[in-house]
Amino acid sequence: MHSGSLKLYASCIILVAIVIRLFTNRYKQGLANIPGPTIAKYSSLWKLHNVWKGNHHQTALDLHRKRGSLVRIGPNHISVGDPSAIPIIYGFNTGFMKTAFFPILSISWNKKPQMNLFSTRDEAYHRQQKRIVANSYSISSLLELESSVDSCTEVFTSQLSKFATKGTPIDLGSWLQYYAFDVIGEITFAKKLGFLEQGCDIDGMMQAIKGMLVYASLCGQIPKIHKVLLGNPLLTRFMPSMESWNQVLQFTLKAVNSVASLKRDGDKINAYQGEDTGGKDMMSCWMAVHRDDPEKLSVRDIIVHLSANVFVGAATTAIALRATLDFLLRDSRIMDKVRGEIDAAVLTRRVGNPISYRESLAHLPYMTAVIKEALRLHPSTGLIIEREVPQPGATICGKYVPGGTIVGINAWVVNRNAQIFHDPDVFIPERWLESTSEKLMEMEQTIFTFGAGPRACVGKNVSFIEMHKILPQLLREFEVRLNSPKELKVRNIWFVQQEGLICDLVKR
Repeated sequence: MHSGSLKLYASCIILVAIVIRLFTNRYKQGLANIPGPTIAKYSSLWKLHNVWKGNHHQTALDLHRKRGSLVRIGPNHISVGDPSAIPIIYGFNTGFMKTAFFPILSISWNKKPQMNLFSTRDEAYHRQQKRIVANSYSISSLLELESSVDSCTEVFTSQLSKFATKGTPIDLGSWLQYYAFDVIGEITFAKKLGFLEQGCDIDGMMQAIKGMLVYASLCGQIPKIHKVLLGNPLLTRFMPSMESWNQVLQFTLKAVNSVASLKRDGDKINAYQGEDTGGKDMMSCWMAVHRDDPEKLSVRDIIVHLSANVFVGAATTAIALRATLDFLLRDSRIMDKVRGEIDAAVLTRRVGNPISYRESLAHLPYMTAVIKEALRLHPSTGLIIEREVPQPGATICGKYVPGGTIVGINAWVVNRNAQIFHDPDVFIPERWLESTSEKLMEMEQTIFTFGAGPRACVGKNVSFIEMHKILPQLLREFEVRLNSPKELKVRNIWFVQQEGLICDLVKR
């Protein structure tokens, strides 16, 4: 057979194999009749392209409103839009495991990926580590550090006063993220990270995290791609310097070594040098556990948990702060109501200066409702939180879904469920104050902003404390106005980030 004929024959074989694979995908047993975009049923490229466009949260909303509770967004991917499925997919001991999307969001250290509480697929490791560190994320533990948060607030308002005095516009969205980073620094390392003092993106961390999120959101749609890119174990073996590119890891190690001393033993950092300071910050608490029992919590574990705080903590809180402020600035009725509540609480001395977390909860109920409504309408994550259906399958929304199928709920979809929330796309804080107790419980159980079940966001209390403290304090001290009526630029890179919150400030 001539070489030309061989090439033609090989091409035909490849083409037939591709066609067979596409049709196998399309008519996969148990998924063939679930509605969704036609191309998505054949190939994951539809999902990859849609995520690349940066507006998948809006696409998901549109698809579910047109096609119902179950939407097929890939050959083996089902987006679920019914809140009744939350306990089925994310509840305790359901057997639904995290997927290959999550390990992409982990640091590389000592020539291999290091899983954190969020990224690990190992449920036993997650349970063991969470039992050790979860107390540090409790409200009671975090409030022991409230004075440190207040010190960040003092620097924040001092810096904003300079803009107000000069009458120059400020990118308040960036400054809110500087604030969130320095709070994370105080809670995690007992030191500010320098964002507020310098008024800039220290070590390019904000841009680095954005780049990592873009990579993870795209590779996560076809996780096999990661194995030949940054997840390729050969890269760190033949290019040891690659780990120095991981800015989150390097930033974490820099912060650790500025307040502690780590001893290197061979290729591993495995010992802590220094006395127990009795500090309440997370690193001090976890180092104390390590000193008592190094096997229970290794230094490797500690670095992994600390770096996760740096990677996730500031970005998600900044999104929530920007969203809340943006909603307020675009509705003068609600803003006037919030200001009136804050002023009345100040006048009657029900709140101190700065406003404490417990004072905010107890005496600013409308502010609390505003925060809840903002978190409902603009959750930080904008893709489905993936889980793999266990064998032999499960019934979801009345439909049998085969084992091995990847399913998940997008917070943007269930948080705007019209059957649960009247006028779901409208910012109505009053719904959290005027609803019956039964309706309030139904809404609370539907909200998916921080996930649900044993793998829900462990750091949500950090965000709650920051929001309840800094937002009323900001509105107490400043008249904040949008510099331009233009809508914020929003891009979904798994975190639904905003840009362009340019404001004018007037000292009150």
